[in-house]
Amino acid sequence: MLAALLLVMTVLNIIIGSVPIPLTEVFGLAAGNGADATAQTILWQIRLPRTIAAVVLGGALALSGYLLQTFFHNPIAGPFVLGISSGAKLTVALLLVLVANQVTNISSIAMIAAAFAGALLAMGFVLIMARVVDKMSMLIVGGVMIGYICSAVTDIVVTFASDADIVNLHNWSKGSFSGITWENVRVMSVLVFATTAVIFLISKPISAYQLGEAYAQNMGVNLKLLRMLLVFLSSMLAACITAFAGPVSFVGIAVPHLVKQLFGTAKPLLMIPACFLGGSVFCLLCDLLARTTFAPTEMSISTVTAVFGAPIVIIILFRKQRA
Repeated sequence: MLAALLLVMTVLNIIIGSVPIPLTEVFGLAAGNGADATAQTILWQIRLPRTIAAVVLGGALALSGYLLQTFFHNPIAGPFVLGISSGAKLTVALLLVLVANQVTNISSIAMIAAAFAGALLAMGFVLIMARVVDKMSMLIVGGVMIGYICSAVTDIVVTFASDADIVNLHNWSKGSFSGITWENVRVMSVLVFATTAVIFLISKPISAYQLGEAYAQNMGVNLKLLRMLLVFLSSMLAACITAFAGPVSFVGIAVPHLVKQLFGTAKPLLMIPACFLGGSVFCLLCDLLARTTFAPTEMSISTVTAVFGAPIVIIILFRKQRA
């Protein structure tokens, strides 16, 4: 069902826009038979890279949220809530401002490396707080505060940027899949799918970890190595998203919860591919709404994801309170 939804949403994202492209024309353009040069440029240079980016990064964001929820045993843990996305945003903003004057075109690898460093830094602060505080609610509050601090420092950094850089940083910092190139798509696809493959390979230790640390240890799981892998892999996925699309909110919390409700299980063997597909479908839908609702004006992707994701977080909190 999720795979079918993904196919439908992919087609809709390709054909719908300020310049509609009929499906029959899409097949013609894909085969190289299209005579309309404008439609061909829109399809190959704008819509297809953007759609693939929404699929890859949306899946990565949902999977990152699932790993963090597993690591902290908390249903509202996610890269945006814990401040990991904000940490990645800060280091990418620093790179863009400091290097933009010397280098005209910053590589995708450099963007991801900067975002990964920021994500790990923010994650380090969260882990330090996890050792100090006992309640998970305090940990979430601490993560939100880290996010605010990183956002404030980012705003200070932006004040020293040139006018052109400020416009680019502002658009990127709100979250958007626009401006994605084929080079970006190649880099993000390799990194995200390689990381997802590693996550799938450690699904058995993750399954044991979900049943409790004592149980996992008795089953022979190396807890220290597993925790390090969960932190590293979730940070890598969060870094990829932030580097190319900026901080995207609530997907990492909402999608794993919705998928768990849909399948009635939290088994990693099922949840890993299901979260990826669910995140892809969710981001394709939100991106389509962001582009078309007030066309030609485009909303940020985080605005739309918050509209759908925030109520789900509220429902989760109410359920935990009743429990």
